[in-house]
Amino acid sequence: MEYTDVVRRRRMVRNYEAGRAVDRATLDGLLELAIRAPSAGFSQGWHFLVLDEPAAISRFWEATTDPDESPDSWLRGLQSAPSLILAMSDKQAYLDRYAQDDKGWTDRDEVHWPIPYWDVDTGMASMLILLGAVDAGLACCFFGVPAEGHDGVHKAFDIPDELRIVGVISLGYPAPDRRSPSLRRGRRQLADVVSYQRYS
Repeated sequence: MEYTDVVRRRRMVRNYEAGRAVDRATLDGLLELAIRAPSAGFSQGWHFLVLDEPAAISRFWEATTDPDESPDSWLRGLQSAPSLILAMSDKQAYLDRYAQDDKGWTDRDEVHWPIPYWDVDTGMASMLILLGAVDAGLACCFFGVPAEGHDGVHKAFDIPDELRIVGVISLGYPAPDRRSPSLRRGRRQLADVVSYQRYS
């Protein structure tokens, strides 16, 4: 598939074919794309936790949802995904990398970082997974973990405290899915978001 076609076809899909797994080789291929993402100082401060067994996926949903609340249609659809990839960032990898001789911020002070590039870079790696999924004929969605669910996910999967969950990618084969009502807002045009030489 041509790159521009992949980009234009990419969308967030929230419903998947039940019982149709994504094979491990395909998942590994997507992760091979992810680690080609750029990173500040080539720090590569990301980690991906793949959940592709039903018991592990159930543990994730138990840690992130309220058992006393019935899931809405969006959540039920996401819960049908046969694979989840937790995309996590490691801030310390960046602070340590930039304390090395060729960078020289030996104090490891976060003041040097007006933007958390550990999260930015993990987001860019995640986008490569999303685009690769389209190219592989898969459906996917990038979604966040509720603030109150982070501790539970860390405990459920023995995730070190220094790793921050930036987002989760659901993967599978698409099932009939309704379009997000947010799309009614329309895509912003270039003239609305692009300036040259000076902000306008």
